[in-house]
Amino acid sequence: MEEIAANPAILRAEFYQLLRSRRIEVPLRVEPAKPVTDPMYQGSPSPPPPSFQEAMKSCPKADIDNLKDLLVEENIYLHTEASAQGCLPILILSMRRTSYLPKRPAVVILHSTNKCKEWVRPLLEAYASRGYVAVAIDSRYHGERANSPTTYSEALVSSWKNGDTMPFIFDTVWDLIKLADYLTHHRDDIDHARIGITGESLGGMHAWYAAFADTRYAVVAPIIGVQGFRWAIDNDKWQARVDSIKSVFEEARVDLGKSVIDKEVVEKVWDRIAPGLASKFDAPYTIPAIAPRPLAILNGADDPRCPLAGLDIPVSRAEMTYKAYHHSNYFKLIAEPGIGHQITPAMVKEASDWFDRFL
Repeated sequence: MEEIAANPAILRAEFYQLLRSRRIEVPLRVEPAKPVTDPMYQGSPSPPPPSFQEAMKSCPKADIDNLKDLLVEENIYLHTEASAQGCLPILILSMRRTSYLPKRPAVVILHSTNKCKEWVRPLLEAYASRGYVAVAIDSRYHGERANSPTTYSEALVSSWKNGDTMPFIFDTVWDLIKLADYLTHHRDDIDHARIGITGESLGGMHAWYAAFADTRYAVVAPIIGVQGFRWAIDNDKWQARVDSIKSVFEEARVDLGKSVIDKEVVEKVWDRIAPGLASKFDAPYTIPAIAPRPLAILNGADDPRCPLAGLDIPVSRAEMTYKAYHHSNYFKLIAEPGIGHQITPAMVKEASDWFDRFL
């Protein structure tokens, strides 16, 4: 494992092979789509109350009186593989170009569990107002890729039963690699060397793993999404993460003949639905592999889903790696005191400042 950790290119290639092994590839194809008027939200409460968006609405925004009139909205579908989930819905906001402008940086913004691309619209508008091309997608089994309020949980259970998909994190990372293909090969308005990625919770995990898998994501700022999966198992701190997608663990408990969910159940589920998540693709190996690209990890100090102690080794290794690249200032972890699993205005501002600084 240490040898793999010292060779991020090898680890990245192994991860890419894992992603390729679960799908039939197709040529990248772009189709126009229509705006979504009634977004799909899963879980409870549904839809989420507007108060849940307050942190996103605090994102720095240019002071433009007629901003909404100047925003250009694009809705497209990107075909990423030959499967029912191979149609990737994308929402893009940018400022109307009234005259020649240089190519612009882009920021990909990823939603949390049970939400959708429309949920992050406050962030899309804020970044677009400041000159970014702001991009959001529906992750696997979410938004337009869901047909019921239980689509995502059913997909997780199906993955446990059949082992043919990876709906927790990894399949969406494949989509994000294909999104990078689109942004770099089909968009003349984007500076291909200036693409950032961020997300909240599940979206933060997607941002982390997409940046590990694809170096075209040049600046990275996952919010409440980075944890040590192996550390959580070994230190009995897995409960909060398990509770966030409990149905698949309950199904596994029954199948394994257990009376309660325990660490063995947790490990077997991770190995089945996201192979390597709690071993060679865990944070101690994939976080340092993002170096030397700028990486800001924004967590809550009291987040039970992302226990801070579980990041000691990943952060230590990342600090050493960035130092070796002579870019120590390109990496930071901010753990906001007194905050659990919650996105805050301070996190939103830190991510915004990070992109303004490095993109």
